[in-house]
Amino acid sequence: MTGPASVPRRIAQWCLAPLPPPPAALRRGPARPGAFPSRSRSTRLTGQLGAALGLAFGICFATGLLSHLIQHPPDWFGWPSRPIGLYRFTQGLHVATGLASIPLLGVKLWSVYPRLFGWPPARSLAHAAERTSLAVLVASALFLLVSGVLNISRWYAPMPFFFTAGHYRMAWLALGALLVHVGVHLPAVRAALARPRDEPRQDGLSRRALLGGVATASGLITLTTVGQTIRPLAGIAVLAPRHPGTGPQGLPVNRTADGAGVRTTALDPAYRLQITAPGRHVSLDLAAIHALPQYTARLPIACVEGWSATATWTGVRLRDLVALVDADPRHTTALVESLQVSGAYRACTVPPEHVDDPLTLIALRLGDAPLHLDHGYPARLIAPNRPGVLQTKWVSRITVEEHR
Repeated sequence: MTGPASVPRRIAQWCLAPLPPPPAALRRGPARPGAFPSRSRSTRLTGQLGAALGLAFGICFATGLLSHLIQHPPDWFGWPSRPIGLYRFTQGLHVATGLASIPLLGVKLWSVYPRLFGWPPARSLAHAAERTSLAVLVASALFLLVSGVLNISRWYAPMPFFFTAGHYRMAWLALGALLVHVGVHLPAVRAALARPRDEPRQDGLSRRALLGGVATASGLITLTTVGQTIRPLAGIAVLAPRHPGTGPQGLPVNRTADGAGVRTTALDPAYRLQITAPGRHVSLDLAAIHALPQYTARLPIACVEGWSATATWTGVRLRDLVALVDADPRHTTALVESLQVSGAYRACTVPPEHVDDPLTLIALRLGDAPLHLDHGYPARLIAPNRPGVLQTKWVSRITVEEHR
């Protein structure tokens, strides 16, 4: 009789048992033997492309996760106010590595494309599971790159979902599939990379020439887009979807006052800035806000789409405003709300390290002129080292909470 101890062994043998071969009639088109005659493909080439793509995806995932944590911080996460350009750098790196990954992924898929038509499609159930994880990896990687390009181009019509939520969840799915894929193929990749380099082939591109072409394509994409973050390269950023110097007062605008539905309330002479704390309340009209001590700070504004620009802002320090309701800015969290009545970013929470930073302003002027309506007139938040979506425009209320 077969005892209980032999059951797991039998299940393992069943999972690893080879599947019956497919009928010969199905071996046609790309599934026929010799359908892919190119000798440029090799395991070493696939391994090198995979290593480069893994590095790019790793950087892209880490910087994207950081951006998500900054925008939706859990209790354990903290983000400093200095250095002022850190978020600008990390988000620019996120978009740059994502764009540079496009040719890498394309050639990587080309290098393994014939394997999709290998016979039999699955040699065993274990092999079928591995191929399924590969399909998940390819689908999620394509989703991330396509949706990322659509986002930086601000073309949301093809995406029937909230971009940041979908992008974030798919990134975790891609990471899990990538770890499974690497775990399965790491021994083969290491062996392939350890082999001597092959000689250039006479019947097609050599591996070195192909890798050089991919590196050139990734480099050109980076050079012609990174100028939206690195201003000295702005002149050659011909593929960048946004140019930081274009827009009212020399800064781009993502959401206009008309789009936010605040034109009337922002221009209303009855506008008041409300500052509230438990048991305390201050209401300031524009004249009273302008009568407070004014400070100037030169700060970057960095968008999650990858572009950023530095500008000179003048206004009232947030720490001075919370002090009007007798709050200690070193231990204060401020909820800054917009005149917008709806929208995912109509309000943001400013943690104590930013509230207390003297560079955090409720800005009234941009450069040498009052704020343009589309830049947040009559008052907007501008703080160091924060995403642009958290630099609330058309500020109407500041709710203060002290933490003693």
